[in-house]
Amino acid sequence: MLTDVAVVVAEPVPAFEVGVLSEIFGLPRIDPALPRFRYAICAAEPKPLRTSTGFQITPTDGWERLATADLIVVTGANPPVPPPAPELVRALNDAVTRGATVAAVCTGAFVLADTGLLDGRAATTHWAYAEELARRHPAVTVVPDRIHVVDGPVATSAGSSAAIDLCLHLIRREHGAEIAGRVARELVVPAHRSGGQAQFTRTPEAEPTAFGDLLEWVAAHLDADLSVGALAARAAMSPRSFVRHFTAATGATPGAWVRDQRIRRAEELLESDRATIAAVARRCGFGSIDTLRRHFRKVRGVTPESYRAAFRSFTESETSG
Repeated sequence: MLTDVAVVVAEPVPAFEVGVLSEIFGLPRIDPALPRFRYAICAAEPKPLRTSTGFQITPTDGWERLATADLIVVTGANPPVPPPAPELVRALNDAVTRGATVAAVCTGAFVLADTGLLDGRAATTHWAYAEELARRHPAVTVVPDRIHVVDGPVATSAGSSAAIDLCLHLIRREHGAEIAGRVARELVVPAHRSGGQAQFTRTPEAEPTAFGDLLEWVAAHLDADLSVGALAARAAMSPRSFVRHFTAATGATPGAWVRDQRIRRAEELLESDRATIAAVARRCGFGSIDTLRRHFRKVRGVTPESYRAAFRSFTESETSG
């Protein structure tokens, strides 16, 4: 269970990222029923450090504090990010060995890559530095369009605000969707963001609101025919034009956007509904258990059955859907 969080910083400390992490994990929530976390900001020495915007902060602890954390979040800086100290490399590897999660926000991915923890794993970072990360670390599978990537015990996120998405995902994984949603509401941010970093790397050709009615309809009819042809017809556009405008407006292709909505609906049903896996697959538009399993494992890294066992909020036995 996620109860103890430590943030790794070095000078210049990224002010926004540390602020996000401190807000989510370091402060009590308005709702006293939401989880509280032990929280620490750790550096090589607990002395005042200059931040990216000029003011100073003083870390609460040294590297020894990392030995007890369930989640360690590594921050970065503008590349070239300096290599981590040997003591930090050992501490992060030891954390993964004992079962903790090690995460990076933004260019903190370069630090994790230098430790070897990302070798053979998928990872992301800010879109402006994804190519450099791939060049410097060919053993890492860099996924430049993802907001965040979780590969086993190691997680990475994109640009600064993507730290919010990653934190909510980790809370959702450990405490369930309801808790993560309540935390998101207190933060006044969406519990999920559709699309990837592509929506931020170019000027959209159409506003997302141009498809507002269509997206709302799709969310309510996930078991319908949501092929490009069907959606283009509903939008009164040619398939080619529809794909171009939809991708520019949402940052995702129609197929990827529909898949994400279906996966999210499947998560909700797996957590809180008594339906069988087969019924969940039908209600979300996947049609068959095998199709649901293939897409769910690709996106979430686990089977629907494993996800349900970890997250469902009801305790009685399942019944047919």
